[in-house]
Amino acid sequence: MPINQTKLHLLAYDIANPARLQQVHRTVRQAGIPLQYSVFLVPGTAPDIDLLLRELDEIIEPKEDDIRVYPLPSRLQADRYGRQQLPLGLDLVTGDHLHDSLLALLGEPTP
Repeated sequence: MPINQTKLHLLAYDIANPARLQQVHRTVRQAGIPLQYSVFLVPGTAPDIDLLLRELDEIIEPKEDDIRVYPLPSRLQADRYGRQQLPLGLDLVTGDHLHDSLLALLGEPTP
């Protein structure tokens, strides 16, 4: 995969300190879409994700906090159960694999 190809990543965190938790949440929210508490969908290239992780490394305490990033496949199949909706103001642009993967992760039908 080319280094500058945008793909989806699942980012989850467990932060022990409330002040750091707020900082991490604000930082990740600028880059990604919240799916659940402390779980975000982050589209980005490898350099984008590296930059985000460097920013988070400035905030967290490695002995107390945990941040994990999982790259998602371009053809994603995902199931969901229970209440789910897109955050207010989020519009999806159609026409590419990234869009289809995002819809699958959110449990929406693909066009």
